[in-house]
Amino acid sequence: MIVMENINKYYTADQERIHVLKDIRLTIDEHEFVAVMGPSGSGKSTLINTISFLDGDFEGTYLFEGNDAYRYKDEKLSALRNRAVGFVFQSFQLIENNTVLENVALPLLYGGKKQRQTKPLVMEALRKVGIADKYNKLPKQLSGGQQQRVAIARAIVGNPKFIVADEPTGALDSHTSEEIMELFKHLNEEEKVTILMVTHDPEAAAYCRRIITVKDGELLEEGVPYAN
Repeated sequence: MIVMENINKYYTADQERIHVLKDIRLTIDEHEFVAVMGPSGSGKSTLINTISFLDGDFEGTYLFEGNDAYRYKDEKLSALRNRAVGFVFQSFQLIENNTVLENVALPLLYGGKKQRQTKPLVMEALRKVGIADKYNKLPKQLSGGQQQRVAIARAIVGNPKFIVADEPTGALDSHTSEEIMELFKHLNEEEKVTILMVTHDPEAAAYCRRIITVKDGELLEEGVPYAN
């Protein structure tokens, strides 16, 4: 699904050219569950931004489903990103004055669906993450774990090609983190959702099928975690 060949990226700061991604070669197949690990400043966020159509300023080849998506004009690229990628963030990024149902419906509305078309799809996504009964609540009425489930429902509601989860357990206690990782594992194994997860947490990474380690802009290793 995703093939990166010889990806190099540079930033310029104070007239100095900084090599951020160095000859990245990476393939991610459908239905994988991949952890991306590495210290702060390693380049993992830049890598994820490139994969998820947020940053096309690089050298090398990036093919998504066989096509060079970054050749698209901005409007088409934005539409592809909305359709193909679901995002989950550490801070949930829910709209406080919107209900759970309204929050989860947003990607569908951005994609052009009418309001009346969204409710069945939203309720199905909420069912998959175990909080269909919370559809009429506001985010502030939910626990942190429930809010992250809302965010995950929002990410999967449009049936994207893959999900990018950026430190999804970073704001949660250890018990709730386990529940969220079990949910990701279920979505990957039962719903066949492809997941790329950025994490510093080895316990969270252990739920993934493959771990990619980034350091100083290079892919150091790819490995399989211990069985969970």
